[in-house]
Amino acid sequence: MIGTTGRDPEALAVSVDLVIFTVRGDELNALLVERGNEPYRGACALPGGYVRAGETLDQAALRELREETSLDGGRVHLEQLRAYSEPDRDPRGRVITVAYLGLGPDLPRPVAPRAAWTPVADVLEGRTVLAFDHAGILRDALERARTQLEHTTIAARFCPEPFTVGELRRIYEVVWGFKLDPSNFRRKMTRAEAFLEPTGEQRFPEVGRPAALYRRGSARYLVPPLLRSAAARDACP
Repeated sequence: MIGTTGRDPEALAVSVDLVIFTVRGDELNALLVERGNEPYRGACALPGGYVRAGETLDQAALRELREETSLDGGRVHLEQLRAYSEPDRDPRGRVITVAYLGLGPDLPRPVAPRAAWTPVADVLEGRTVLAFDHAGILRDALERARTQLEHTTIAARFCPEPFTVGELRRIYEVVWGFKLDPSNFRRKMTRAEAFLEPTGEQRFPEVGRPAALYRRGSARYLVPPLLRSAAARDACP
């Protein structure tokens, strides 16, 4: 379309980028892909791509997840994070991206050869450098995930069912980055409204006492919330 000035307006493209978190080996991991094309060929990046004609943003996100990683979106809790529109974020031209946050329990190794799980700490501490502005997007997604754990029941999305309170506590510790007092955590989680639903079964470890098993309850929000500041204070000796 030609504007009133007689010049073509600046071309604009829309893409989606996905920050998929899971806990593997007691570490928070993010799904990254190795770029096969320029710019940044050979560099690590978040899974993503352009939105196609006739697609919604959600449809594009699920398609990119499937195409680039061979992961089924049905196994991942996926929600929009925010849009990124800095004019120079992509050297190919003006690209606005809508980032998604995804969470899943111990997700499998992706089948796609260029996709791999990478410890989030490697990105945060500079050992893995991401293309474009993807390191900033990942940091924003991590903060969203940490905040979600305070106010919602989303932490249970990281846990294969059934799970123990100890396994749930480990999710909080890995995502938040500090240890929690086991007794305080158990008391708060088991008293939270409709967060945990007892299965009536137990897990018998090789060492120690049996642990009660739970599944996710019906609540979406954590009532009362478990704030990081209070949890950190409770964890102090």
